[in-house]
Amino acid sequence: MKNINVGLIGFGLSGQVFHAPIIDCTEGYVLKKIYTTNEKNIEIAQEKYSAEVCSNVDDILNSEDIDLVVVATPNESHYEYAKRALLKGKHVVVEKPFTVTTKQAEDLIKISKEQSKVLSVYQNRRYDSDFKTVKKIIESGVLGKIVEFEAHFDRFRNYPKNYWREENIPGSGILYDLGSHLVDQALYLFGTPNKFFADIRKQRSFAKADDNFELILFYDNLKVTLKASMLVKEPLPKYIVTGENGNFVKYGMDVQEEHLRRGLTPNTYSPWGKEPETANGILNINLNGIDIRTTIQSECGDYREYYRELYSAIVEGKRVPVTAEEARNTIYILESATQVNCDIIQFIPYK
Repeated sequence: MKNINVGLIGFGLSGQVFHAPIIDCTEGYVLKKIYTTNEKNIEIAQEKYSAEVCSNVDDILNSEDIDLVVVATPNESHYEYAKRALLKGKHVVVEKPFTVTTKQAEDLIKISKEQSKVLSVYQNRRYDSDFKTVKKIIESGVLGKIVEFEAHFDRFRNYPKNYWREENIPGSGILYDLGSHLVDQALYLFGTPNKFFADIRKQRSFAKADDNFELILFYDNLKVTLKASMLVKEPLPKYIVTGENGNFVKYGMDVQEEHLRRGLTPNTYSPWGKEPETANGILNINLNGIDIRTTIQSECGDYREYYRELYSAIVEGKRVPVTAEEARNTIYILESATQVNCDIIQFIPYK
C-alpha cells in the first residue's frame, strides 16, 4: 500500500485534536513533519509522534518527501499557506473554514486545477455520529417529504477567554467557527438554497466577535434553520427534522472530540465513535394511520472516514471528500451573512 507523507502546518487545538491523531491512526498515511513555534506544543508533538517538528514552515513546503500538506492554522492564514503549498506541488487539506472570502476560495480552486493537485476542506462534522444518523433517516424516506430541518451548535460560556477566535479579526467569531459546520451539513444534505436570511449578533457584553447567529436557508418547499449560541445552558435538540410523516429529534454531541481531547484515539479506545444509548434520537411518525414512536440507534462516527476517502482521491483518482467547490459555497454564505445582516440574500451560483 502506497504511503502518503503528511506535513501538518499548525499544532494548536485543530492540529492536536482533529488532525494528528486521526492521520496517525489511518492506514496509508505517515505523519512526517509538524510545524509549530509554540514551546509547549513542540514538547507535546515530540512526545506523541515520531514526526520531525519544524520551526520554519518552509521545511515542510520545500520538502520533496511531503505529498500532502494539512493547514490547521488560524482562519486568516488558511489562504496563504494553502496557496503556497499548492504552488509547491503538494496536495492540500485546509481546516474549516476553507478561507475568509469567496474570492480567496475561488483563487485556490483555480491554482489547484492548474497544478493538478487535490484540494479538500476538513469538514469533519460530516462524519459525526449524530449527523450520519440524521442523514440515514432522511435518505431512508421514513419521514416522507422533508419540509423543515433545524440544526443547532450551542455552547455555554459567560466569561471571556483569550482566544483568537473571539477577537475582532477576519474569519473570527462563532459564524465562521461553528457556522461553517452547520452550513456545510445543510448544503451536503440539500444542495444550495434559492435564498437565505442571516441574523448575526454579539450577545455577551464582553464579546468582540459574533457569538450568536441564526441562518435560514430557503429551498423549494423546504426551510432550513441553522443556529448557534454561546449562552445556551440547558441543552436544546441538536437536530429537528420534520417530514410529512412526522419528526426525528436528536439531542447530544458526537463523542469523538471529547475522547480525542482526553488523549484517546481509534487505536486505544473501542468502539470508536459510538454514542451512549441515552443519546439515541427519537423518531415519531404516523404511517398509514398507525402511530410509531421509537428510539433510533446512532450510527458510529469516525473522522478516519474523511482521510480514507481522501487517500482514495489522491492515490486512485476517486471523488474528493468535501470538494473545494462545496467549501466555496459555504464560504459564500458565511461571507454574505456578515455583509448583509438581517436581510434576505439571493444565492448566486458561481460561474
